[in-house]
Amino acid sequence: MAASHSMIIFITTLVVFATSISAKEYIVGGANGWTLDFDYQDWAKDKIFTVGDTLVFNYVPTAHNVMKVDGNGFQQCIIAPSSNGTLTSGRDVIQLKTPGRKWYICGVLKHCELRKMKLAIVVLPQSMTPASPPAPSVSPSSKLALPTISSFLVALFFGLSFLLA
Repeated sequence: MAASHSMIIFITTLVVFATSISAKEYIVGGANGWTLDFDYQDWAKDKIFTVGDTLVFNYVPTAHNVMKVDGNGFQQCIIAPSSNGTLTSGRDVIQLKTPGRKWYICGVLKHCELRKMKLAIVVLPQSMTPASPPAPSVSPSSKLALPTISSFLVALFFGLSFLLA
């Protein structure tokens, strides 16, 4: 009975760990950050966003902000009070918790409308992640993977050796 209980705990831990290693952190705009006159749609076009990933918006707090809006707010750069609030920390971390379309704009002055500070992405369910993502076309700092698959294999090896001992 103890062996089957240990096996259940091991498998549960493995599933949780596997989920965490597949999550990625995306620095919006890469080294440029969240700033004026940058093409965020071009930055996002070769990235695959999935549930569990995070977006990090880096910017000067007094100069910009981040607002989550709907599709109409994105297209029209409509700055309206958001139920999600306006983020103003200068390093806003947004976890992508649900699949679907997501829209973000800068609500300062006309930064969205005239200076291209807007980002639209599609977040896929975790199970729909392609087997081999495309090679990044921007600097490595714009797409930081959390633990690697080698970390997963090491954990798997030690977990199995623990069960067999």
